[in-house]
Amino acid sequence: MNASASVATSPRAGIVLAIIVASYLMIVVDISIVITGLPKIQASLGFSAAQLSWVQNAYTLAFGGLLLLGARAGDILGRRRMFIAGLSLFTLASVAIGVAQSVTWLLVARAIQGVGAAVLAPSTLALLSTHFAEGPARTRALSFYAAAAGVGATLGLVLGGLFADLLSWRAGFFINLPIGLLLIVAASRYIEETPRHTGRFDLGGAATSTLGMAAWVYGLVRASEVGWHDAQALLALGLGLAMTLVFVLIEQRVAQPVLPLRLLTNRQRNGAYLARMLFLAGMVGFWFFSTQFLQSVLHLRPFQAGLAFLPVTLPNFASAMAVPYLTRRFGSHALLMAGLLLCIVGLVWLGQANSHASYWLHVALPMLLIGLGQGVLMAPLTAAGVAGVAHKDTGAASGLVNVAHQFGGSLGLGVLVLVFASAAPAPAHDIASLAQRIATVMDASALMLALAGLVAWICIINPHRRGILRQKESLA
Repeated sequence: MNASASVATSPRAGIVLAIIVASYLMIVVDISIVITGLPKIQASLGFSAAQLSWVQNAYTLAFGGLLLLGARAGDILGRRRMFIAGLSLFTLASVAIGVAQSVTWLLVARAIQGVGAAVLAPSTLALLSTHFAEGPARTRALSFYAAAAGVGATLGLVLGGLFADLLSWRAGFFINLPIGLLLIVAASRYIEETPRHTGRFDLGGAATSTLGMAAWVYGLVRASEVGWHDAQALLALGLGLAMTLVFVLIEQRVAQPVLPLRLLTNRQRNGAYLARMLFLAGMVGFWFFSTQFLQSVLHLRPFQAGLAFLPVTLPNFASAMAVPYLTRRFGSHALLMAGLLLCIVGLVWLGQANSHASYWLHVALPMLLIGLGQGVLMAPLTAAGVAGVAHKDTGAASGLVNVAHQFGGSLGLGVLVLVFASAAPAPAHDIASLAQRIATVMDASALMLALAGLVAWICIINPHRRGILRQKESLA
């Protein structure tokens, strides 16, 4: 029996899974927990409107940009070791954010928190892959992992609104201290260390990938604010393209790249990465702009706006927990396509809302569809991104899944901000105009999910079906 199988069937498998999922949940929650608290953060520390967007960007860019290096560090130094190191840095940075006294202090601490997440996140998925063998055990583990990814974003919105309204926006970061310490102790005791591989760190690849991602996102955000004629925005986009090309050249030449390009030779995995990027690019519009709709159009308080996301959070968790049974009954590919279809219908429905919309009819019901859809599709999409990967590449593959997740969300938000800015001629602060802009964003998000479905069909599902037919023909 191999190591992963023995751990998967051991009595402590549930504890190991709980540690991994709780750690990943903490990462995902902190991406969105600031959104409903942003007005309070702005008032507390004196952020300008432009600076405020970097409360989110500082975290996601550091997170997404260093993910591949974090994954490589796990391969070389041991994944449990890097899991604990990333969790420790993430926890300390959370405390620093909670006590921040200035704009610079908070943004620096938020970026450091993103670095901690970049070390921690690939170790979570890699440890899951090595502790649970392919088959029912891994399917069940991935369903919990996917639930954390799906529920975490909306849970962060709920908690952010709750803390901002009843306590302080700082409480959402202080709560990471006891949770982080408990997880560090538990990981040291229950998670087994993985074999270490000799090698070097590809610092050039890590630097160019990080700079490239930051430049792409900055250029898109800048263009949305001042227009495509702006020299600074065009320069940033040009730099992003140049850094991406340099990154590929570096990865072709170094002996031990941060991203082994052999991972990109598999059509189905490539389809999973691209579909994940498109899915997150579309869904980020739901998370970001629904909050504005609830507070600025329907005039809900932050706490009420947080609770208003329960129709997506609870069905998301329930459907994710049903994934092992549904996979056995219908297959993972059917779940992937059904989940995307539910999310698309939900987003199109949300796109019908205007300034006179009813919460229950125009928001809660489509949220229900989105929650159900996201809950069933994340596990098969994640599994497709790490399927068939050699043991030595599980860290890099796990990092690439998370890169697709973060980069898709960052780029998607940049694109959808452009859509929002150009969707209505009237000023955005007018309620009717704001509602129209947000509705247009939801339609654009649905289009991105439709593209994700097309990619999944062409690159993941259709090749798999043809492979099964060829096997049947060879046996006939």
